[in-house]
Amino acid sequence: MFTFEPIGIVRSCFREKFGIPRQPGLVPAAQATLELLPPYAQPAAVRGLQDFSHLWLLFVFHGLPKGRWQPTVRPPRLGGNRRLGVFATRSPFRPNPLGLSAVRLERIVVGSSHITLHLAGVDLLDGTPVLDIKPYVPYADYLPAATGGFAPEAPKAERVVEFSPQATAFCANWPEDDLRELITQILRQDPRPAYARGSGDAAPQLYGMKLYDLDVRWEVLDGITYVMEIFKF
Repeated sequence: MFTFEPIGIVRSCFREKFGIPRQPGLVPAAQATLELLPPYAQPAAVRGLQDFSHLWLLFVFHGLPKGRWQPTVRPPRLGGNRRLGVFATRSPFRPNPLGLSAVRLERIVVGSSHITLHLAGVDLLDGTPVLDIKPYVPYADYLPAATGGFAPEAPKAERVVEFSPQATAFCANWPEDDLRELITQILRQDPRPAYARGSGDAAPQLYGMKLYDLDVRWEVLDGITYVMEIFKF
């Protein structure tokens, strides 16, 4: 029996599971911080880490109901209508709810009593416990001859995203980062459930997702995603 404790906690723009990209790197504008916890929040523990552009994070899927693992799952990439073995997928519903993400390291901030890693391209829910950090080593971790099974290449992100006047004005007045670009990158991935994406866009339905302390509402009509409104919750 093994017992693990988090070495840090992720503070992410994603406040709920819906809307999180299904893999890291698909939304480069998605930012987060990793706050190291005592006794790991010491400069010696991250010495040399700033020389790497990307990191592997081993984390816990903490926002899931317990006891939900099954031997087969329905990957969204396959439209949600074909079952594969759980070990042939990256489903969060696993015997041990562990995840692995490769993220971009933007910078490291070392304070008197804290260490914060600034990250980008994340697919992590706010509050995610991190169990370990490992540097991404290109010569060993990038394997050009590798095959990708049912996901041989990145999903196409070709959806057109348009903003209402209210949403446009809200993004223009947002004080941090490029909110419009973040929302656009997320919605180009079409985070709707597989059954909704396969049912056509003739009858638009309003969807919502939480980013930071914001509620973003959008709908899809004739293949175009319309951001209808953005407001604080």
